[in-house]
Amino acid sequence: MSTANEGFTRRSRRVRHTLKRAANGRARLSVFRSSKHIYAQVIDDGAGKTVAAASSLDKDLKGSLPKGSDLAAAKAVGALVAERALKVGVKDVVFDRGGYIFHGRVKALADAAREAGLNF
Repeated sequence: MSTANEGFTRRSRRVRHTLKRAANGRARLSVFRSSKHIYAQVIDDGAGKTVAAASSLDKDLKGSLPKGSDLAAAKAVGALVAERALKVGVKDVVFDRGGYIFHGRVKALADAAREAGLNF
């Protein structure tokens, strides 16, 4: 019998494997959400480097957000990571939702990143 954490790890691996096959050299926008904060990073898997990152703990966002774990925080983080990625020159990405359902905070982050100029 598997635990919830093992199921999450299995889903994460399955999603990442599918994305790597479909990426065609594009960077990956990876999302991690905890109970208190949300994090996003754009990763170049070919070079193994993080190109841009943002979280609800950033100095730019922390003072303006009442909570780091709500939809407003997710939208702000999505817009900030998209802005930073575009500044570096990354416009096309694939969205790595990890083991999370594309709903709520994860969806809000993705929509904000799309509105800010990322293509996925």
